[in-house]
Amino acid sequence: MTTTAKKKILFLCTGNSCRSQMAEGWARHFHSDRLEIHSAGIEAHGLNPNAVAVMQEAGVDISNQSSKLVGTLAEVPLDMVITVCGHADENCPVFASQTQTVHVGFDDPPKLARDAATPEEAMDHFRRVRDEIRDFARDRLLKLVG
Repeated sequence: MTTTAKKKILFLCTGNSCRSQMAEGWARHFHSDRLEIHSAGIEAHGLNPNAVAVMQEAGVDISNQSSKLVGTLAEVPLDMVITVCGHADENCPVFASQTQTVHVGFDDPPKLARDAATPEEAMDHFRRVRDEIRDFARDRLLKLVG
């Protein structure tokens, strides 16, 4: 019986604290049987506690994930890199020639939350982006990866 190797996917963001972490969590939730999922950042800002909280609300635990630099995955033969923020897209490092790079941008919840009138309004920004990332991971990711 032959088995097909899982495709290796990286979600890349600036600080690997929020959007890429949520994308990693959702992709693992929906597709861990078919994909090997990673996330990293151009910088490592630590895991955003609000991202952890809203993912937990949705039944996905990302509290054990860690914020890491993209360079720590240099030895992983990635099939696809998905940038989830404009800064990462514009400053995406060069990967091996067989690595496909795609940009699927999402709003920055911490940035939006700074202007919120209440803590609940701030969390609503995280929830909206969480749900957009969920929909992408559930409905479009496998089609994109092929």
